[in-house]
Amino acid sequence: MPPRIAQSSRQRGPALASSFAKLARSAEQSGRLQVSKDPVDTPPYDIHTLGDQALREPAKRIGKVDESVRALARDMLVSMYAARGIGLAAPQIGQALQLLVIDLEIEDPNSAPLVLINPEITSVGGSLCTYEEGCLSIPGVYLDVVRPSTVEVSYRDEMGRPKRMKADGLMARCIQHEMDHLNGVLFVDRVTDHDKLREGLDEKGFNPADVHTVA
Repeated sequence: MPPRIAQSSRQRGPALASSFAKLARSAEQSGRLQVSKDPVDTPPYDIHTLGDQALREPAKRIGKVDESVRALARDMLVSMYAARGIGLAAPQIGQALQLLVIDLEIEDPNSAPLVLINPEITSVGGSLCTYEEGCLSIPGVYLDVVRPSTVEVSYRDEMGRPKRMKADGLMARCIQHEMDHLNGVLFVDRVTDHDKLREGLDEKGFNPADVHTVA
C-alpha cells in the first residue's frame, strides 16, 4: 500500500501545481481594472485644455494604492475612452497625482489597459525619433516632437505591486508624453518648429502664449 500512496501523491503533484497556477492567473486577472471601452456620452471628468493652470501643476506621489486610487483610474479610463484617446494623466482631469492610464488597443475589448502609479523613467535609449503627437488637452493639434525611441520605466500597478517595463515605439512615446504631464509639461512645449506650432494653435483657437518652451 505505501507504494500506491506514493504513486498517488506523484500523480496529484502536477494537478495541484496546475490548480495553483490557475488560481494565480485568476488573481492576476481579478486585479485588473474592468472598464468598458465603449465611449459614454457623459464621462466622469472633463479634460482640461491648454491655458488651464491645472495642467501646469506638478503632480504629487501617491502614498497608498487603495480602492480610491483604483476608482480614479477607472474614471480616467472611462473619460479617456469617451475622448477616443490612448493615454491620459491625472493632471489632465485636475487631479495633481502621479497616475497615468494608457491603452494602445482601444478597439480591442479584450486588451487590458495599463495603469502606472508613481512612474519613473530609469533609462532611455540612445537614439532619438521624430513623430507626430497630439493631446486630449489640445484637441486637433498635431505636431512633430523628438523623443528617445526606447525607455525603461518603474512604477506600481493598480494593486500597488512594483513593476518594471521596457518600451519602444508608440508605447515608449506615449509613456514619455503622459509622464510630461506629471511635471506640468505639454507636448507643444517640446515642439521646435515654432512657425508650425503657432499656425497649429491659431487654427484651433489656442493661445501660443500658453506654451512653456522647454530645452
